[in-house]
Amino acid sequence: MKNYYYLKCLCIVALFSGYSYAQKENQPPNIVIIFTDDQGYSDVGVFGAKGFNTPHLDAMATEGMKFTDFYVGSSVCSPSRAALLTGSYPQRVGIPQVLFPERLNTAWDPSQRSTKTGIHPDETTLPEMLKANGYATGAFGKWHLGHHKQFLPLQQGFDEYVGLPYSNDMRPGKKKGKNPYPALPLMNGNKVERFMDDDQSMLTTTYTERAIDFIHRNKDKPFFVYLPHSMPHIPLYASEKFKEHSEKGIYGDVIEEIDWSVGQINKTLKDLGLDENTLVIFTCDNGPWLIFGEHGGSADPLREGKFTTFEGGQRVPCLMKWPNVIPKGTVCHEIASTLDLLPTIASITGSTLPTNKIDGHNIQDLISGKVGAKSPTEDFFFYRGWNLEAVRSGHWKLHLPHQYNKVVESDSGNVHGRKGSKAEIALSLFDLSVDPGETTNLANRHPDVVKTLIAKIEEMKKELGDSEETGAGKRASGWQKDYEAWPLVNN
Repeated sequence: MKNYYYLKCLCIVALFSGYSYAQKENQPPNIVIIFTDDQGYSDVGVFGAKGFNTPHLDAMATEGMKFTDFYVGSSVCSPSRAALLTGSYPQRVGIPQVLFPERLNTAWDPSQRSTKTGIHPDETTLPEMLKANGYATGAFGKWHLGHHKQFLPLQQGFDEYVGLPYSNDMRPGKKKGKNPYPALPLMNGNKVERFMDDDQSMLTTTYTERAIDFIHRNKDKPFFVYLPHSMPHIPLYASEKFKEHSEKGIYGDVIEEIDWSVGQINKTLKDLGLDENTLVIFTCDNGPWLIFGEHGGSADPLREGKFTTFEGGQRVPCLMKWPNVIPKGTVCHEIASTLDLLPTIASITGSTLPTNKIDGHNIQDLISGKVGAKSPTEDFFFYRGWNLEAVRSGHWKLHLPHQYNKVVESDSGNVHGRKGSKAEIALSLFDLSVDPGETTNLANRHPDVVKTLIAKIEEMKKELGDSEETGAGKRASGWQKDYEAWPLVNN
């Protein structure tokens, strides 16, 4: 009889344990995307960093998955962010170039569309998709998809926003032509919380603290945190706790503080018992700004960096962690990109995909470590502005002839120590499996591969165009039709 009651108790415990587990299984996962600015491919410990340490990012690789062949949609800021948040090539959504704020003391020029454009309201963004599925959504950091009210985060699916509306160097004193930029605002929602002075040393800490506060307040429901750090985009600032902390100087200090931020986010999730039901993704918007030398990062062993369609411009470090779903300590060598995040997150959260055509693919099989899983991306295209310059298909990458700004060493003696020099690449084929630095042109040895990839490029031109063609699949960006005075004021 005693054994009977013992077995009965075990069954009851098992029943309720199963019920609890089923509840947890039915709870959609939280999503956290940490997105840095201008961080190089090798600027993380597990990717080969030198002169600074990233223990918290390295722990993500140990606890989750490292992606070696992960791409962003552009080698510059605004288009790259458009790609992440829409799952589309930037050219499809009409944001192929960097957006700038209006400058003071100048008449508005209607030809300068970049000052008045932003993400189109008809685009379904990642936060809009998740919000429709009951998620709380918060963005804390650099936006750069339009600074007028209709383009700001609260109008694009975020419940909360704190951050800079564009790059941290777009500020008074940083001139382009004759006119200075307006005051650099730290936004809170659609309002200016304060204007930034010349000290941005608390910016990384501020973003981190606001994101953690959001997680605490939304711990009982599914949430999406988008944490796009303003740095290591220049100008570089670190808080007192990280100043002169690394061997590499201010750049290393900045990366170590970002690493601290990653650790704080992951610690918060664990302390609240949320880590096992949260997908955390770390990556960055494009390659390093090499011309800034000691104040820039490294893309080693890749070629070039920001502003180019070489691997150093668009292949970036990526780490993903999701306990019990992503196998620990795994490495993925398949092609993946930020374009894939939206459809993948739609799949794992049970959210409805946008009705507009997107370019990304569901990579759930890759992140779950499914045996034999292959990338659903057959071809990845590289645009600079409206110019289609290259394509990767499997391990092959073909560059069409194009000019680029090659970064070379300088004897100027300044801290940057580098300068740009115009260069041109001829039709070139590279085998990235053995030559990720794109050093050996194999076009003459494999004319059949060249022919196949050129045909793929021609098809893509029909879809999204290039400088000489208008693609049938392009959509318009948002457009501020009526000129208004500088809108970032409290009124």
